[in-house]
Amino acid sequence: MEVCIDSVQSAIHAEKGGAVRVELCSNLMEGGTTPSIGMLKVIKRSVSIPVFVMIRPRGGDFIYTPKEFDVMYQDLCMLKEAGADGFVFGILNQDGSVEQEMCEELIDYAKPLPCTFHRAIDMTSNISEALEKVISLGFKRVLTSGGDSSALEGLPVITSMVKQAAERIVIMPGGGINEKNLQRILQQSGAKEFHCSARSSVSSHMTFKKEGISMGAALTPPEFSVKVTDERKVKSLVTMASDLWGT
Repeated sequence: MEVCIDSVQSAIHAEKGGAVRVELCSNLMEGGTTPSIGMLKVIKRSVSIPVFVMIRPRGGDFIYTPKEFDVMYQDLCMLKEAGADGFVFGILNQDGSVEQEMCEELIDYAKPLPCTFHRAIDMTSNISEALEKVISLGFKRVLTSGGDSSALEGLPVITSMVKQAAERIVIMPGGGINEKNLQRILQQSGAKEFHCSARSSVSSHMTFKKEGISMGAALTPPEFSVKVTDERKVKSLVTMASDLWGT
């Protein structure tokens, strides 16, 4: 189980729950963007499991300008020096195909650390062709919801991707995975890794709570609760997967 996290506490809970790896992001409400170096450094001091870091300069689509790519390169180099164990990114062309040159450059900059192609693959025009390109580029994993809004809805495509990959790359289902659907997703797809956030809402410790004002923009997230990885949920999901796999 890989857990998607955006805080130190979530990283600690993920490890205690039995996760084998975390994917560190910022701005999860937009699907994750590049986190700070400070966040990575403190998490590396707090957990012993590998920390893969998202390289995504902004939310929105996965087409990047030369300046945005330079940001991705600078971030990757500094986060690598700060102790990242791997990286997660994905770059597309206007026609919905995988952008080869930029991906190759980032993989080269990341070496010898492994790279995961994230759910940008779900936005491609042809997932089967995109998967072959991702494999040929040298990515070690691909995170996917099967081109749908959740892994459960995209399960038939994920199953097809696992067969197509034929162990040349790890196909890692992600997107809306929980205790109710994990068993079905793993049994049907044949996947050996999975990705989820396993979060719960935790109330703020603030005793004074000013109402009627928000620091958020259009989404106006609640100011006095945060989403944190739930150790109990992680343990439950890890146990379910272990029982299914006989490990």
